[in-house]
Amino acid sequence: MESVKPARRRIGFHRWLIVALIVVSVFAVRAYAPIRPHIQVAPEPLAGPFDLPLIGPIYLTNTMVALLIVDLILLSVALAVRRGVRSGTPILTGLAGLVETIIEALYNLVESSAGKSARRIFPWMATIIFVVLVANWSKLLPGVESIGLLHETHGEIEGYPARELFRIGDLPVFTIEQPGAATEARTGEHLYTVAPFVRGLPTDLNFTVGLALISVVMTQVIGLQAAGPGYLGKFFNFGRFARMWTRENLGPFEAIFPLLDIFVGILELVAEFAKIISFSFRLFGNLFAGAVLMIIVGTLVPVFLPSGVLLFELFVGLIQALVFGMLTLVFMTMATQLHGAH
Repeated sequence: MESVKPARRRIGFHRWLIVALIVVSVFAVRAYAPIRPHIQVAPEPLAGPFDLPLIGPIYLTNTMVALLIVDLILLSVALAVRRGVRSGTPILTGLAGLVETIIEALYNLVESSAGKSARRIFPWMATIIFVVLVANWSKLLPGVESIGLLHETHGEIEGYPARELFRIGDLPVFTIEQPGAATEARTGEHLYTVAPFVRGLPTDLNFTVGLALISVVMTQVIGLQAAGPGYLGKFFNFGRFARMWTRENLGPFEAIFPLLDIFVGILELVAEFAKIISFSFRLFGNLFAGAVLMIIVGTLVPVFLPSGVLLFELFVGLIQALVFGMLTLVFMTMATQLHGAH
């Protein structure tokens, strides 16, 4: 009986592949240095304006393109899970199994915190976590915030001279010169910067404010569903203040406490609006700072170091999604429990 020789393993293949990619990156950066895109808070428009009825002129921005990509990713995952569930296999595997495990863990967490209100709270909390997580991680895809259109600066921001490479019909294709050429630009020469096709969705304040409004508004809705009109009593607590005027003998504390109830209600109302600001700027600030860090590191040290920053952004994106979802869970759970219900 012949002995079967074990197959030889290609020891270190991936290691040498990484080294080769680093070497190629070094030569690529030497041949064509990276251009730092213009950094601004507002998303860059790609097309428009488009006149919409009842809305008015609206632009297609690069964060809208990012929103479309996030929606497509979530829909693709949902369809893959649906296909796995309908396959009839007793144990889900692959992507469907991973999503099932995550959803089960999240539901157990919500059930341990919210009790009988878990079914009402879980869809909002889980949806927010998935949307924020995919939005955070989608900004790490290749080409995001790095490939885009040349945008003429008109002198208001730093720009670089460009030269025409070739034409596709009547459409010219340009390339930006090396960054050092910005200081050598001649008077009257047109300067350009890069407006990326896709920009990280959480770096748009409109997105984070929209998520914050959904979280805070639905917290009030769930509170009303759980406690009825009595839920509004924590904001407008005039009960003791109204009864105070029906009493004949009124002590000093009996006159102060009703006013304190009104003051506490005002603080509760202000706190709800403060949640919108806190939610919006926490997510926006962390992810916008990460985008700026990636741009700066990618232009100053474009080889090897950006990989470490990408890993850090991967971790930050996960933490921010969990923080947003957990705070939503906490606020919704508190809304289902009336103060002084014991």
